[in-house]
Amino acid sequence: MARLLGRLKLRGGGGEPIDWGRTINSHGVATLAPNRVDTGAGVFETTLALRDGRARRLSLGERCPGSVRAVSDGEISSLDGARLVATLRRMLRLDDDLSRFYELASADSELGWVTAGAGRMLRSPTVFEDVVKTICTTNCAWSATERMVAALVQHLGRSGPEGGNAFPTAQAMAEASPEFYRDQARTGYRSAYLIQIARSVAEGELDLEALNDPELPDADAASRLRSLPGVGPYASAHIMLTSLGRYGLLVLDSWTRPAFARLSGRPATDRNIERRFRRYGDYQGLAFWLYLTRDWVDD
Repeated sequence: MARLLGRLKLRGGGGEPIDWGRTINSHGVATLAPNRVDTGAGVFETTLALRDGRARRLSLGERCPGSVRAVSDGEISSLDGARLVATLRRMLRLDDDLSRFYELASADSELGWVTAGAGRMLRSPTVFEDVVKTICTTNCAWSATERMVAALVQHLGRSGPEGGNAFPTAQAMAEASPEFYRDQARTGYRSAYLIQIARSVAEGELDLEALNDPELPDADAASRLRSLPGVGPYASAHIMLTSLGRYGLLVLDSWTRPAFARLSGRPATDRNIERRFRRYGDYQGLAFWLYLTRDWVDD
């Protein structure tokens, strides 16, 4: 039996509007298992683990302008319900304040449209999950990324009552054999990286969630990410943007550079890109990403 968990207002920390469609379609990693996005219906689904080891499938949709309705696929205690709503708020970045970014964008003829509520980068419940998913995007086709992440969730995640699994814990990934990564998840050379990171987190040697500390300078957060196996300049910038809400780095890769050239009509040199978005300071990575992805959602 479905249960209503609550209604979440689509207003940011500075009172700014939040565009629901652009939030759930903010970047590709947000659509990976256990998440599912129905763009046409404006629905976001995910599966989250409970404290007792079970999991629940959650569905969020904008039933009326200005708020979304969060529903669970089964009965759930009030305490678990409150915890899951708090997790959803964090995933949707409802408490982040983007009003300063909007001030900068309002003076930009090519990005003024974002002030209607774009810019929320949907993140996972944990930095660990976003790190794993980002590593699975490196040097491969998107279909391979989807396959790898789906296998991790299917075989290692906690099960929900309807069969859907949550993303696996670091402990579950650490206990999986190298053969699992090779033969079932088929993560290739990434296997060693994923095992090492999972074991370090599970054993308490690595605290990825500490990267959320607002007192930690962006440069230090980026340096810590780049020290992880399998995390280079692209992956660290991607995690900073999509998971940590640290928007100062540009995600420069084989998709973003050609997309910039196509949209701007200018050579996609890193210098040209940096010059175009330098005015945004700590928000230049977010401005660059939104510049590239405007056509992902109909205005």
